[in-house]
Amino acid sequence: MAKITAAEVNKLRKSTGAGMMDCKKALVEADGDFDKAIEVLRKKGQKVAAKRADRESAEGAAIAKVNNDNTKGVIISLNCETDFVAKNDDFVKMANSFADIALTVSSKEELLKADYNGISVEDKLTEQTGVIGEKIEIGAFKTLEAPFVGSYIHAGNKIAVITGLSKQTEGAEEAAKNVSMQAAAMNPIALNEEGVDQETIDKEVEIAKDTLRQEGKPEDMLDKIAKGKIQRYFKDNTLVNQAFIKDGKQSVADYVKSVDSDLTVVGFERVALGE
Repeated sequence: MAKITAAEVNKLRKSTGAGMMDCKKALVEADGDFDKAIEVLRKKGQKVAAKRADRESAEGAAIAKVNNDNTKGVIISLNCETDFVAKNDDFVKMANSFADIALTVSSKEELLKADYNGISVEDKLTEQTGVIGEKIEIGAFKTLEAPFVGSYIHAGNKIAVITGLSKQTEGAEEAAKNVSMQAAAMNPIALNEEGVDQETIDKEVEIAKDTLRQEGKPEDMLDKIAKGKIQRYFKDNTLVNQAFIKDGKQSVADYVKSVDSDLTVVGFERVALGE
């Protein structure tokens, strides 16, 4: 049996993040072969993953990243089972690494197959499932391209937002961040009225009519009053029409125009853990 040195154990620990004893056991099982030891740890991860496949992974880290020229943004969530793991520095660092890779691909499937230090992201997730002992997976994957893209991550990595603006201009970075903060706090259902699906509108109109009937309003007035209420619904629930949280006297659209008269919000994506 090969003699396992502390240096070899430490090297494996740094490479995989596994505990010292797990690394030593893996090296012993692999008769000192470093690559085989990694495979031993990965197989352990596969066993843990199989056992925990039906567990809920509602905790984790939501990470937003933007490319160097601010024309593409991505949000991923690296999900786990407990808040204790989600707050671990190494876990958050890994989530950020995955988000960097996500900027170079176009789908979650591509991300899972992408290279991560010589193995696929998918294999790294399996490996870390064995190391941590919890179900770990890529949850959300959202991208956005626009003339200017900015981002915001809420404290604790629980909410991440990317926002697209119509042009690169002075103040665009701060504007995109402020609009992203708005979306994080207010959770709009769409960018504007056009983004709200007809089923939602019909449902809200019917709710408004039922409320008005209960208030004793005459049937022939219901359509007109309901139209006013749906406009209020758009104002409260679509991003560009919402009152700007830093200045309630203007809408988000008006705020953006105050930065540049030709500037508009062209899109946003939001990921919130547990929602």
